[in-house]
Amino acid sequence: MIPKLKPAGAELLEHPSFLQALSLASEHAADVDRNARFPAEAIAALRAAGAMSWLVPRELGGAGASLAEAARAVFELSRRCASTGMIFAMHQIQIGCIARHAAASPWFAQYLKRVAREQRLIASATSELGTGGDIRRSIAAIHPAPDAEPLLRFEKKATTISYGASADDLLTTVRRSPGSEPGDQVLVLTHLSQTQMQQTDPWDTLGMRGTCSPGFALQATFPPEQILPAPFATISAETMVPFSHILWSHVWLGLASEAFDRAQSFVRKQARQTPGATPPSALRLAELSVRMAQFRAMVESALEDYAGLTARGDRAALSTVGFAVRINNLKISASEAALEACLGALRVCGVAGYKNDGPFSIGRNLRDAHSAALMIANDRLYSTNASLLLVHREGK
Repeated sequence: MIPKLKPAGAELLEHPSFLQALSLASEHAADVDRNARFPAEAIAALRAAGAMSWLVPRELGGAGASLAEAARAVFELSRRCASTGMIFAMHQIQIGCIARHAAASPWFAQYLKRVAREQRLIASATSELGTGGDIRRSIAAIHPAPDAEPLLRFEKKATTISYGASADDLLTTVRRSPGSEPGDQVLVLTHLSQTQMQQTDPWDTLGMRGTCSPGFALQATFPPEQILPAPFATISAETMVPFSHILWSHVWLGLASEAFDRAQSFVRKQARQTPGATPPSALRLAELSVRMAQFRAMVESALEDYAGLTARGDRAALSTVGFAVRINNLKISASEAALEACLGALRVCGVAGYKNDGPFSIGRNLRDAHSAALMIANDRLYSTNASLLLVHREGK
């Protein structure tokens, strides 16, 4: 067996409703995938567990959990259903951005209390048609709302909003004003009651089908206090990007670990059928276990690195070139490792893994793993790192 992740948040992860969420995620994973539908059953159980506010500070009604605790939950959910794990991860990313950069705002403090009380689900709209996938540039801008002063307004064409149709609230990147540069961005929190959303394309994909992530045309009207006070550049560097890459990597580690476990079960079955002889597939499994150990160590190291910097209050270090390169490397490496692990498990299981039914099927894991390289495209991150490495010295 692959060694388990380091224990974290046992009291949260042992909550009966969280255990029920794991069971429901597993039970409905095939149907969620087959019908590309929102995993409503598991999300309802997560709400019952109070999991939507785990990262909300205790003084605001949340659990005051650490990123490590959220990551462990993401990992466990993703072993059962990667779409459910990804939805939970993306919600926690939004909570992290608000809790770390806006909790001092009276409006956002009350909002976080509301999240804890109502277990609201937050989606994000950071993609935009016309920016080439660069979330650090926006076309949409905040305008005064006509005949509704002091209300503000924006319109945005988002290329993808995961679980947008099922969320309660939306966190959206826009330019600060019509005259602002594309990189002068802010985050705006709007309730779905303040937002008009028109789906612009269908959702029928190879994998991660339960995330339900089509494009939407957005229109929102809101008061100024619903703008996060910190610039998006700061939020992105200190929280959104590291939270995303760390939690996403736990999604991919989870689905890859499940694929490994199925491969191991397959080899054990073969061994029982030929007592006293080691199946040929055991060698492939041993090779795969090495790659999985490296994968797990990489993910844990990145989490510990980020946790250490935040524990010391060293926010400046999170905006350095060296940290940006390291966190981008995590995303690239983890996304590639997940796909390689699932392919390795398929080689071990052979036809039994190729079939979509049965206990050794690797199909859904493999299809979901293909999405990893596309979520903030690896080519874009390689290009970013290429520029950063012109001024960065390794070890700094």
